[in-house]
Amino acid sequence: MTASHLEFLVEEPSMEAFLGALLPRLAPPDITFRIHAFQGKRDMLGKLEARLKGYARWFSDDVRIVVVIDRDEEDCHGLKQRLEDIAAHAGLRTRSSDKASWRVVNRIAVEELEAWYFGDWEAVRCAYPRVSPNIPRQAKYRNPDAIGGGTWEAFERILQRNGYFESGLGKREAARNVAACMDPDRNCSPSFQAFRNALSEATS
Repeated sequence: MTASHLEFLVEEPSMEAFLGALLPRLAPPDITFRIHAFQGKRDMLGKLEARLKGYARWFSDDVRIVVVIDRDEEDCHGLKQRLEDIAAHAGLRTRSSDKASWRVVNRIAVEELEAWYFGDWEAVRCAYPRVSPNIPRQAKYRNPDAIGGGTWEAFERILQRNGYFESGLGKREAARNVAACMDPDRNCSPSFQAFRNALSEATS
């Protein structure tokens, strides 16, 4: 069954801001959506099962729930399994367990939301024109999901070198600005592509 509504659960306000700017262009116009941000990863993981149990009781079968969380420095497979187990305990089928009739899809930003910015550097340059177009050609930035040493720190350093956010990266502001310029089909981050493809599957 095609979804008529998407419910997004994210770990923090910067992802909420990013999706709020991106989804009107990514989701079909007849699909409604709502984004709920937790107060960090620990808060999200502690409250997720209760939230999903509420959805299981009240939401109809044409609602899909999209859980988005940063990997940070955790083992990706272990974090994904933890999310799968939480959904199972809440009584909801996941895409990994039932591709035909899933209610929940768990998606991990590897390693953080900012990796998705590196995946579409043209969007970054649209939002912040003084940054170099050559960043994606540098070996350490070539694979957005494998940038070492903290993705948001790397992103902040690049912007600060070019005169932006000199007093510190404004994560929500950057999220809105980059998402407003992003082309979902252009983004080369594998974890973003997995996120985008799950939404396409849910709404097509």
